[in-house]
Amino acid sequence: MERTGWPGCSTISFRHLPLAAALAVIAECGFGEIDLGALPGVCDHVPYDLTDGAVRAVAAEVAASGLRVRSVNGDIGDLNRPHDEDERAAHLRRLLDLTAACGADALVLPCGAQSHDPVATLDEDLDLVAAQLHRAVEAAARHGVAIWVEAPHYHRLCWNTELAARLAGRLDPAVGLVLDTSHIVASGGDPAAYAERFAGRIAHVHLRDATPGHINHSIGNGVVDFAATFAALRATGYPGASSLELETRDVTDDERPAAAVKAAAYIAGL
Repeated sequence: MERTGWPGCSTISFRHLPLAAALAVIAECGFGEIDLGALPGVCDHVPYDLTDGAVRAVAAEVAASGLRVRSVNGDIGDLNRPHDEDERAAHLRRLLDLTAACGADALVLPCGAQSHDPVATLDEDLDLVAAQLHRAVEAAARHGVAIWVEAPHYHRLCWNTELAARLAGRLDPAVGLVLDTSHIVASGGDPAAYAERFAGRIAHVHLRDATPGHINHSIGNGVVDFAATFAALRATGYPGASSLELETRDVTDDERPAAAVKAAAYIAGL
């Protein structure tokens, strides 16, 4: 039964399970909403070779679960690296088809390649990422959904708050920012300060604990100040939602359902 006031739960939290099994566990835990993980190498719930048939199959599995979908967390290749643009555009279209078919608000895309080092210069790379995100926004508008970018992301080009700010300054406000507590803290930042700095730009919140340099902690096992983060979000009028993204390495797979329930109850209390 869905628990009132709980955050959502990303399917990445149960990435060790096939999609149908992950959705069943999430529902059994009491969640009513998900983020759907579609990140190759992180979560294989959505095939990277995303055919039209695969889009229909995944959307049908999600619909059968009865869970609402807030966002699809996907990837269309390193946005600051050269790529076959026809191939990128085709994969983007299918991810947007999936986002719309699931009734999700947005497709979440990354903030550059999985490296802190730019391919050319930092400014040129940031310009490329922004240009690709703007192309994605134009395509998303035709599907009736939004584009959000997770920035900062500790393992990608825009890995800290200052780099996220440099990217955000290049972006149309139509691109929402995803505040991920773990990536901000791992890179030495403060999620509450991020909430204040980017008030009005934040479209979604990912919740996981962290310590400097490490993002993979269960809530309560790191140093993220969740109370201060939610206080800052409330103070800035944040109208959106949050989702547990428990890609953690401090619990066993068997312990994940109980850890997710514990984390959701704690967050709901804030």
